[in-house]
Amino acid sequence: MMSILIIIVSILVVGGLAYLIVNKLPAKLKPLVSVALWVVIVYFGYQIYQSIMTPINFNKEKKKRYALVIENLKTIRDAELAYASVNRKFTDKYQDLVNFIENDSFAITEVKNIVVTEQRGRITIDVEKRVVDTVGFEMVRNSFEGRNYKEMMNVPGTDAKFELKTGSVEKVQGVKASVFEAKVDKAVVLDGMDKDLIRQEKEALGGINVPGEYIAVGSLEDVNSNGNWPPFYDGVKEETED
Repeated sequence: MMSILIIIVSILVVGGLAYLIVNKLPAKLKPLVSVALWVVIVYFGYQIYQSIMTPINFNKEKKKRYALVIENLKTIRDAELAYASVNRKFTDKYQDLVNFIENDSFAITEVKNIVVTEQRGRITIDVEKRVVDTVGFEMVRNSFEGRNYKEMMNVPGTDAKFELKTGSVEKVQGVKASVFEAKVDKAVVLDGMDKDLIRQEKEALGGINVPGEYIAVGSLEDVNSNGNWPPFYDGVKEETED
């Protein structure tokens, strides 16, 4: 809206000055007014350029910042899912996640079918059963190799940390499931950028944008470990590093 207004004002001002030069001013004043006209043209040209480039540059920088934030959120998500697979619940304590990654292990299981003989009354029958055997263990940290999980709670480019909460929701009647959510306010991630564009970003509804006020993963309202960013952002980091 502001860009259109600047363009309209620029056209009116330049048009008005040009009309004065041609039709109203004495010949001796025309050179001075012509210089003033060029100054005005350059000024408004720069303003038009800025009005066009500001949102373009904002979106480019936003994309880079979001990509780094989302990488950390994905690490938090993976750490929470790994933790819950062993402990059967999520945790809101960052150090518990780090300790789990560094010190705990996953059981490696093997599922096989065996045939056993059962006596049922006077009848002996063979019954096929599924048996799960633990055949070994693997350290959790092997799954996080190359990922800076010790810094995953830090919001990249800021001094802030992600807000991490856990809770429980009723999955089926009488049965509750553990849930988690990690999030950060977009204003924290975009600090130092155009305030009007930040406000618009926090009002985004989705589509190719991250909806709402936060960049988040998980949910305290539902059994959901997804992030609220569109799939596009999952490949942004690689693109921005090329």
